[in-house]
Amino acid sequence: MKIDNLQLTGNLILAPMAGITDLPFRRLCRRFGAALAVSEMVSADTSLWGSRKTQTRLHHEGEDSPIAVQIVGTDPEKLAQAARINVDFGAEIIDINMGCPAKKVCKVAAGSALMRDEILVGQILSAVVNAVDIPVTLKMRTGWDRQSINAPTIAKIAEDCGIRMLSVHGRTRACKFTGEAEYETIREVKQTVSIPVVANGDIRDEKKAKQVLKFTGADAIMIGRAAQGRPWIFRRIAHYLATGEQLQEPESQWIGDLLLEHLEALYSLYGQRHGVRIARKHIAWYSRHLRGAAKFRQEINRVEETKGQHDLIKAFFYCRESREKAA
Repeated sequence: MKIDNLQLTGNLILAPMAGITDLPFRRLCRRFGAALAVSEMVSADTSLWGSRKTQTRLHHEGEDSPIAVQIVGTDPEKLAQAARINVDFGAEIIDINMGCPAKKVCKVAAGSALMRDEILVGQILSAVVNAVDIPVTLKMRTGWDRQSINAPTIAKIAEDCGIRMLSVHGRTRACKFTGEAEYETIREVKQTVSIPVVANGDIRDEKKAKQVLKFTGADAIMIGRAAQGRPWIFRRIAHYLATGEQLQEPESQWIGDLLLEHLEALYSLYGQRHGVRIARKHIAWYSRHLRGAAKFRQEINRVEETKGQHDLIKAFFYCRESREKAA
């Protein structure tokens, strides 16, 4: 799939997720087959960029091309300026957030709240597209609520404004992450525009990925929550789409090794003290499907040092198969 003049290596994309898709996680997902990994959203308000949180979100050292940065806001000029600055920092794709359902984002009329104002949508998209010489993409939901589904209309506005790719989460803002995603609207969006369309929402495994691609006719799929603690899901889906065969799940020691590697990258980016705390949610996701995970999480969440995290992870993940067979 191509985004304007950028050729992707596949049709699997890591969804932007605040507090999750930082540089270490993006790099892991790219290694396992994500053709694109979109950054956490960056506020268009540059006065906030001095915070440690935003500084890490602007960090792209060692990241594979193409580098995609998502921006969020409501003011066309501020969004355009944020796009230009991010290009200077290395962005090769600018993604505009019109899909975030978080209350703190929507209460300032940003994220998915923008879908209620189609005129402003056009103004924002035109401003950002005209501000930069790289592809601009858009991530949105199906609408504000079930009574105002307007993704096909906004898709056409976006195409007319020069947007080069659309990602659609199959829920309204009102749905947030509850219930089942619906793909009929995504299919309608695909039939409405000629630019690439990416389907997002509830794609948890290989078979669902294939079903969604077939039903929607989408050019690609976007994986979000299903990649948490399982960055190798991209490799599994790619293999299944190519061969029809499912790969075996990795052994626990392999998962443990990968988790330790992930933690080292977090410590390096955030510093050891802050990195230990950020690591806790990732440790929970990597371990959640294994026996004894609840007790393990209780123990490791009390740890404040990197060595303690490493020791408990090795004790939990290593030689696990032999212990369970003996039991």
